[in-house]
Amino acid sequence: MNDLQRKAIGKLRNKGAGYKAIAQKLGLSVNTVKSHCRRNGLTGNRSVTDAIEVLFCKKCGKKLTQSVGAKQKSFCSDECRLSWWKDHPEKVKRKAYYELTCAYCRKAFHSYGNKNRKYCSHECYIADRFGGGSS
Repeated sequence: MNDLQRKAIGKLRNKGAGYKAIAQKLGLSVNTVKSHCRRNGLTGNRSVTDAIEVLFCKKCGKKLTQSVGAKQKSFCSDECRLSWWKDHPEKVKRKAYYELTCAYCRKAFHSYGNKNRKYCSHECYIADRFGGGSS
């Protein structure tokens, strides 16, 4: 880090910019900016420009209280969160789908989250495991 960058960090920090914004603007690591600010007394609360905007629950519309430094909330309670996701299954980003072949009936089937599954159903498992002949 050169003197020009050090001065720029001081100016931006005094204007209320956060560590991440300064790091992106100057092409430095966030940890480098934090360390410099701590060593030079440039720490402190975020300014009004960095404040999190007022948000409302996606389910019931109730005003949310955000914690500084924590992940941004979308729901006011677990009940609202579970209800909203139950009502919007299309919004879930599922990536662990596997296309497999049943060891008993030889039909193709999809499995979510388990790539080691052998059977398409409990009936095929019982038939193969405890004898049911070939289908």
